[in-house]
Amino acid sequence: MKRCRPAPHTSARAVNAFTPMRRGQRLGIFSGSGVGKSVLLSMMARYTAAEVAVIGLVGERGREVAEFLEDDLGADGLARSVVVVATGDEPALARRQAAYLTLSIAESFRDAGTDVLCLMDSLTRFAMAQREIGLSAGEPPTAKGYPPTTFGELARLLERAGPGPSGTRGSITGLFSVLVEGGDMDEPVADAVRGLVDGHIVMRRAIADRGRFPAIDVLASLSRAMPEVLPEDRRAPVARARRLLSTYEDMAELIRLGAYKKGSDPAVDEAIALYPRLEAFLTQDRAERSDINAAFDALAEIVGAAESS
Repeated sequence: MKRCRPAPHTSARAVNAFTPMRRGQRLGIFSGSGVGKSVLLSMMARYTAAEVAVIGLVGERGREVAEFLEDDLGADGLARSVVVVATGDEPALARRQAAYLTLSIAESFRDAGTDVLCLMDSLTRFAMAQREIGLSAGEPPTAKGYPPTTFGELARLLERAGPGPSGTRGSITGLFSVLVEGGDMDEPVADAVRGLVDGHIVMRRAIADRGRFPAIDVLASLSRAMPEVLPEDRRAPVARARRLLSTYEDMAELIRLGAYKKGSDPAVDEAIALYPRLEAFLTQDRAERSDINAAFDALAEIVGAAESS
């Protein structure tokens, strides 16, 4: 089977190593408010290897839009980006159409043979706009007040991202943020989007609270394209790192309380020894750039050191 081309669209080591994407893939970024999803999106837009970034800011506060454009995205990111904005105080129709306009612009670039990175923040506010429109039209509320058309509109919007028609070079790699209320990953919009995208990146407030940014929970994140994108020699270090992180997280409470006795379990001892280095690997400043090869080399060096020690 022909291996898919990886998409060098991200600058976050955690994404490159644990949820690598291919060109034309759709990923959801699931996060509560104030956890850092806008900063993560700006890192991807600023350092993307895609030829153009198309960014839709749907339902954001006006102050946050200015901060995103001036501070997070910056002049370098803006130089090759198209930004569509509909702030939260605009009518629901304007917010909904801003999302569709974002995909229309991305499609025009893709059809011209361009690789496009499409970022949207957020699908939740697009769904809220559609809920306002549906309820005002007399639709019955169903799941958490969302009328049935909301979920159909989500599917129609997301299906527009992806590879171009057969034989064309262009593609749309889509990253769509989902605002998860109260950390509930099973609320209606999050549940619907998870079934429509090709993978998900989960950001946790608990990780942000302990000062690790981007606050990505790599154990809860998944890219369905990973087996197609990565050769076997790169998959092995990632799987090993996941096992180490999982082992540590399973015992984290006992470790913090001092109830775990060193030597009781060699696997736990190894996870404790390597955890600080893995946390350092996952920590990244917004101005720091990392390509996919460097991320895999650094991760292999960490887990390789464990095997040889």
